Amino acid sequence: MKRLVGASVPLLAALVAFLFGAVMILALGENPLSGLAAIIDGAFGTGDRLAATAVRAVPLLLVGAGITIAFRANVINIGGEGQIIAGALLSTVVALVIPDTPKVLLIPLVILGGLIGGAIWGAIPGALKAYASVNEILSTIMLNIVAIQLMNYLLRGPMIDPIEVDGSRIPQTERLTDNAALPTLIEGTRLHLGVPIAIVAAIIVYVILWRTPLGFKLRAVGHNPDAARAAGISVERNIVKAMAMSGALSGLAGVTLVFGSESLRMVTDGGSAGFTGSAGFNGIVAALFGALHPLWTIPSSFLFGSLLTGATELQRELQIPNALAIALNGLIVLFVVSSDKVRDWLARRLDSSTGQKVDEPPAPDSTPEATPESVA
Repeated sequence: MKRLVGASVPLLAALVAFLFGAVMILALGENPLSGLAAIIDGAFGTGDRLAATAVRAVPLLLVGAGITIAFRANVINIGGEGQIIAGALLSTVVALVIPDTPKVLLIPLVILGGLIGGAIWGAIPGALKAYASVNEILSTIMLNIVAIQLMNYLLRGPMIDPIEVDGSRIPQTERLTDNAALPTLIEGTRLHLGVPIAIVAAIIVYVILWRTPLGFKLRAVGHNPDAARAAGISVERNIVKAMAMSGALSGLAGVTLVFGSESLRMVTDGGSAGFTGSAGFNGIVAALFGALHPLWTIPSSFLFGSLLTGATELQRELQIPNALAIALNGLIVLFVVSSDKVRDWLARRLDSSTGQKVDEPPAPDSTPEATPESVA
């Protein structure tokens, strides 16, 4: 019953958020049911739209899965945007330097480049947090800005398309080699290899966190750093590892944005959203809605991917601003995060109705023996 309540409360909170979204549509003078139909049709109406929804969910899932790693170590990673850019830049450099490498080798190499780029950008605030007590929220947000400016410099200078040098100087690379393009899974759609890669990555994160010694150490550090340190676990190293792993997955999201795109080039409008589509922030939303669990983040990411894809059809059909989808995302986060208090209250009520005692510390002479399960 407690598990059922725990799963249903966030869903009910999301439903309330959707009701508020319906009120906003009404305020704009349109029919909410027509808006819902437009979103569903835009996200799932055809096979091509369904594939577009899955592709849109990929960076959200990868960033969200990375967020769950950082959260388990009790660090907050707000730097997904910068880590996406760092991974995309390094993987693009790999494709530009060795364009004639066979496809079977080049694709793993650009993926590795993205993982390394994102990991480096994530490890920096991790190290600042672990060894200098720098607030990771501040450092990750600042590094987002650094990554944006680095991208602008490189795409307007050393990495700019040679055709653009004497032309309009659009900040973009030349078209990258087809050997690095992520293979299309279904001909005639945009569904590419990045979709199963993201799903497998989320499953691997779950296995690492709950089935390996590394995951146990990360969760122990997040649960009680003093107890972890007393048990011989390096709190500092594990914080850096958590942020590096989180950043690596965001860097992988950058790879999918470049090598899974139709243009097959890295391009920006001068801001992060012009390249990332705000996936670094929307991935946080998906992780929160998925209860910061890597497996639940999978359906959560596809839900938000469908909202983002369906919002385009909503705007076209009802002439409603695309910003409504952004506002709806914010409402969902607000209600889902707030629902934690409701869920805890319901859990206490269930415990009291079954006669279980809650929130009582153990007696001084009956302290339970520390086990991996109790620490986790």
